[in-house]
Amino acid sequence: MKRIAHVYINGAFVAPHGTEIFTLINPVTNQKTGEVVLGDETDARAAIAAAKQAFKTFSATTREERIAYLQALKQAVSKREKELVDVMVAEYGGTLQFCRMSVQYTISNFDAMINTLQQFGFERTMGQSVVRLEPVGVAGIITPWNASNGFICSKLATAIAAGCTVVIKPSELSAAQTELITECFHEAGLPKGVINIVNGLGSVVGAEITRHPDIAKISFTGSTLVGKTIARAAVDTMKRVTLELGGKSPNIILADADLQQAIPMAVSGAYMNNGQACIAPTRLLVPENKLEEVNALAKAAVQEVIVGDPADERTNVGPMVSQKQYERVQQYISTGVEEGATLLAGGTGKPEGLEAGNFVKATIFTNVRNDMRIAQEEIFGPVLSIIPYKTEEEAIAIANDTTYGLAAYISSGSEERARQVAARIDAGRICINGFSHDPQAPFGGFKQSGIGREYGVYGLEAYLEPKAILG
Repeated sequence: MKRIAHVYINGAFVAPHGTEIFTLINPVTNQKTGEVVLGDETDARAAIAAAKQAFKTFSATTREERIAYLQALKQAVSKREKELVDVMVAEYGGTLQFCRMSVQYTISNFDAMINTLQQFGFERTMGQSVVRLEPVGVAGIITPWNASNGFICSKLATAIAAGCTVVIKPSELSAAQTELITECFHEAGLPKGVINIVNGLGSVVGAEITRHPDIAKISFTGSTLVGKTIARAAVDTMKRVTLELGGKSPNIILADADLQQAIPMAVSGAYMNNGQACIAPTRLLVPENKLEEVNALAKAAVQEVIVGDPADERTNVGPMVSQKQYERVQQYISTGVEEGATLLAGGTGKPEGLEAGNFVKATIFTNVRNDMRIAQEEIFGPVLSIIPYKTEEEAIAIANDTTYGLAAYISSGSEERARQVAARIDAGRICINGFSHDPQAPFGGFKQSGIGREYGVYGLEAYLEPKAILG
């Protein structure tokens, strides 16, 4: 059994002041695999103090020095790529195919930010004045469990590029993944105090980071509910905030789309990362006159989806991260039935032979109305809602009829037509005819999907303060 009994403060692994024990549970078997000793407010304050001290000199580093640090971080993380994949599969239950892709994205974050940094102007002339972009201060980074190390590395790379020091509060559910990535960071050899990592509860360590006056900025990825709590607390000390929150992404299949290609891709996309993805296209909008054909194609596609052991190369959907998340998804599936949606595939209960773990059947509802809870609320599980529309105008209206606005997807035989529709969709990132990722393009949400943007120039500027020098 694994026991994690340290936090990372001022360049060293140290025993935490906190004493609360959190049990680590394998989502495939629901058996205990280890435990982690959680940090507390005292540990958070020590980490913040170390970061504050380190900021005095780190904020004055040159572009070349920061690029060298990013290269060292990339090299250290790359050396342990397979271990990072394996621990993500084992602890989180992400499928092998997804975890491989996730870790590759994790590593690529450093290259992407190096490229941004090489071209970025920290001093600009505007009007009669000189504007300097200077590091905002100590950044508090709070990350979720659904791609833990990916979020840590993308935010850390941006903070380092800006000249900020950090205090990271990862999810306690990701303690084994956090331990491994922390070892990578330690090996990279950055100055003491630049990177500090404290395992702990959001209500304890996260709350201390949010309210502490020496934290200048918060970057948070997680639920909209928690994001609102952070924003309210952060305003007391006027912290800068970047919040990447929930989503209920529409996938619009236009009338001229190739259904034979678009529908299987739509089903696969809805189940990305076991359905535990804020960008998952879980609302499938299809022409009403093609609903019967769509239903047949979707039902055929879901029959090819393998739910099972995440370590198996063939598996498409692994378990939910926890028993609590499993129960949440089950409640939503029951709600969909109660609301009158047609259950096309899946349903409540566990797939045969997978009763021990937190496995959910790959589920599809059709004849869904957009005002149903399963169409409006983020389920965070392998549940797809098929929503028919009569006209393109109605499709756009349905897509935008949500409190969220993180991502959207459009399939069409005409790229020009798809772009015209994309221009009218309220979402921070829109993919046309497939799923793609660009680490240089801004990522973040409209409406209640968040505040601010990450990645590239937009992400870097969020860690900087403009200073205008006149005369």
